[in-house]
Amino acid sequence: MGDYASVPLLSVGMGQARVIEIHDPESIKPEELRPHQIQRGERVLFKTRNSLRCWQTDDFVEDFVYFSQEAARYLAAQQVQLVGIDYLSVGGFTKDGVETHHALLEADIWLIEGLNLTNIAPGIYELICLPLKIEDADGAPARAILRPVESTAK
Repeated sequence: MGDYASVPLLSVGMGQARVIEIHDPESIKPEELRPHQIQRGERVLFKTRNSLRCWQTDDFVEDFVYFSQEAARYLAAQQVQLVGIDYLSVGGFTKDGVETHHALLEADIWLIEGLNLTNIAPGIYELICLPLKIEDADGAPARAILRPVESTAK
């Protein structure tokens, strides 16, 4: 059936996740992250103007909102376990591409790219993200599902 040595890692893609809305039209920066008090071990998905803007066209949008390398280092220092963004790359097209990827991946942070968060409000959700197992790959297509966390308060 295959090697299941990496099965515990799948738990990174399953569990409580927080969706945070970012208002900066250029990039995600530490200044906008700090007020959210992101904690160690969190799964954080970032909704930007990309959701309403970039998914409305089949053309590649070069000026999408991305993680600045400073924000990537901030999230690495916070020791989050997963970050997701609502376009095709965590790093920018013309700036901070390689540096952002390195900062996050060297901190063993899972990256989910290509999320469409158009109809998702900021808040707490249950995330289920299961990548295809591809031998010797450092990335894979995945199906990501968000389910609202039901409140037990009456």
